[in-house]
Amino acid sequence: MAFTPSSPSGPPGPFPRSPRPSRGPLPNQNKDEHRINERIRVPQVRLIDEKGEQVGVVPTFQALQMARERGLDLMEVSPNAQPPVCKICDYGKFKYEKKKKEHQAKKKQTVIKVKEVQLRPQTEEHDLEYKFKNIRQFLEDGDKAKVTIMFRGREITYVDQGYKIMKQLSEMVKDIGTVESFPKLEGKKLIMVIAPGASKKPTPGRPAPIVIPAAGSSGTNKPDNET
Repeated sequence: MAFTPSSPSGPPGPFPRSPRPSRGPLPNQNKDEHRINERIRVPQVRLIDEKGEQVGVVPTFQALQMARERGLDLMEVSPNAQPPVCKICDYGKFKYEKKKKEHQAKKKQTVIKVKEVQLRPQTEEHDLEYKFKNIRQFLEDGDKAKVTIMFRGREITYVDQGYKIMKQLSEMVKDIGTVESFPKLEGKKLIMVIAPGASKKPTPGRPAPIVIPAAGSSGTNKPDNET
């Protein structure tokens, strides 16, 4: 009787399996923002020469030849125009100058965050000191501080106390902060914004910028010389 081999149940044979091809997206081989030279595949372009002068509409191969004769590149600057607008330039120099400008703009860019600190009109003294310490830290880090005193229920009768807290705070941080928005009552919230930067010395004879209104006032704080 003939012998019939059974299906192998052991480890695979000596021939390794070929690796499965990756199904992910192909990497972008060219990261240039603009199409240049042979990558420009339209039949004709509106050409600008290296001096910025209009040449007119010419066949693409002719524009590319003109760029090569000058030892420069043909760069597409307006691909959606009809026909596309191309310019003769030194593309390497163009990218270098653009990167340099972006770097300089990024160095000049300053991001200022606004960090809010909430208080209550009857906050205890040691809690106020802790909150004031945090506000000083925000200002030293270059961020603005939005100070909000919240009044709940009958606490609205303590508006004067809220203004006193705001005045105390402005005095404690005047060496590193400037009151950008004076205390103002909005609903049941008294809000003041302090920006980083030392306050200017007050002019002799000029009243303090923060005024505590008398009881029963609207709660809006303005310097005395404002109407």
